Parts: sequence; structure tokens; C-alpha cells
Amino acid sequence: MKILVTGGAGFIGSNVALELEKQGNDVAIVDNLLSGNKNSLIGFNGRFVEADVSEADFEINEKFEVIIHEASITDPRHPNDEETYNTNIKGFKNMIKLAKKNNAKLVYASTASLYGNGPVPMKEKQKKELLSAYAKSKLKMDEIAISLFNGMHIVGLRYFNVFGPREKYKGRAASMVYHLAKQMREGRKPRIFKFGEQKRDHIYVKDAVDATIKAITAKQSCIVNVGTGIATAFNDLIRVLNEVVGTDCKPEYFEMPYDPGTYQANTQADTGKAERLLGFRARWSLKEGIKDYLDGLDQSGW
Repeated sequence: MKILVTGGAGFIGSNVALELEKQGNDVAIVDNLLSGNKNSLIGFNGRFVEADVSEADFEINEKFEVIIHEASITDPRHPNDEETYNTNIKGFKNMIKLAKKNNAKLVYASTASLYGNGPVPMKEKQKKELLSAYAKSKLKMDEIAISLFNGMHIVGLRYFNVFGPREKYKGRAASMVYHLAKQMREGRKPRIFKFGEQKRDHIYVKDAVDATIKAITAKQSCIVNVGTGIATAFNDLIRVLNEVVGTDCKPEYFEMPYDPGTYQANTQADTGKAERLLGFRARWSLKEGIKDYLDGLDQSGW
């Protein structure tokens, strides 16, 4: 297949692009490199276009069968809320336009952050609780997608807490797994909010990639959660990291710097819909994913 991956120099996008190419697809990437990094694409042999998909004059004169849209401002702490919202919506609308022009399937990144502090396990239809402009933009994208369900193949993926190779270029926005493991490797205490009882549904990026590729052949247009269905407390994450790293680091607790009303304390996906419509179920356990990830970092560098 001929496939376009937007945000392909970013974390999930680069992993998706490399795997699609490995599977024999003709892959092109577009990325403005504001948060993406070309070092994520070492080994990629397809075409790379440096451009901003949110610009009004964005064009790419190739015909694609599939568009994987990962490009967006993803940092929920980005200082300009209006920029986050408008950029993400404009980019999405441009990809819808391109998909319609090419009669292409469209798969795009949504987010679990739009569930806020709602009940767990989080179901796709539950009431949303928007704690950031990023979450607001993704909910608007989902609403636009739903209005198009009858006219095109469009699948939204509400990724939960993804970790794995090529995320280090995200800086502060990289996963807890990366930051805590790095602290422990350097002989420092892993720092977490008091008192480590918050929970996350950590999903290994190789599973997130699998879900993304399966979305191309989803049974129908839909919006689904991409998680493991397992919530792990921060304290338990440190325990698993200690087991993998071979350390006995005790956590250093500190006061949460964020307003509790803007902080998502727990995430856990209800995975039933993804299983039914995508045939996706996470295969990597947290410990197995962390071991595979850290083994790779030891070889490639932290």
C-alpha cells in the first residue's frame, strides 16, 4: 500500500512508519520537525517532506491509499492553548480533505486525556472531562470524525500512556517509564508525586503500532481506546523498574506542582471495542515491554 504518515518524525509516528515500511509498504512522511526529530528515522528509506500539515496552503501531490495522521501539538502543558487547539483542528481538516481527494482510509491519533478524572475503566461513550486544550482539540476531532462515519473509512485511536523506543526526543513529555528509568540508571532516586498512588495504563509502543496498523482494516469507522486495560500505580511501576534494572531504588516523593483539577490521576482503558472492531489486544506486559525497551536503550543510547 502507498501510505502517508504525518508527524512521522515524532514518537508514535516514527515507530508506525518504520514498521509499515518493514512490512513492505511504500511509505512517505510529512513532519514540520518542531517536536519531531529526524534521528527517530534512522533506517527509514522512504520519502520525507518537511512541512506543516496545519497550514492553509498545505499540499502534497501524491496519491495515497492510507493516511496515518499523528501530527499535532501533543504537550498538554504547551503554553498557548489557542495555538494547540487551532493547529490540531486545522491539520486534521487538511487530512480529511486529502483523504477525500484520494479516496483514502484515514487513521488518526486521539487521546485518553479527554476522559480526565472520569470513572475507570474508561469507556469510549462515557462523559468527557477536558483538562487541557489538547484534550479539547482531540474531542473536537472525534466529533468531526463521527460526522463522517457514513462517508469514509476513518478510525480514531485514543492512545493511553504509550512508552518505548524513540520517545527520548520528546524531552519532558516523554513517558514516566523513560524518565524514572533514566533517573535510576544514573543512581538517583526516582521522583514521583506524593504518595505514588496515582495510576496509569502503560502501553508499549509496539502494541500501539499494532493497533494503528490494524485500524487500516477495521470492521467499520470507529473511535477506540488503545490501552492494555491494566492500571499500574506509580509505586508499582518503580517496583517493576527495579526488577528490570536490577536496582533497589526507593522513591522520592514530592508535592504535585499542578492544580489537582487539571491533573489526570488515573487512567485505565476499557479495551472491548478495540478487540471487537480492530481485532487488537495488547500483547506486551508492562515488565516485558520495559525490558525490551531498556535493552534497546542500552544499545542505542539514552
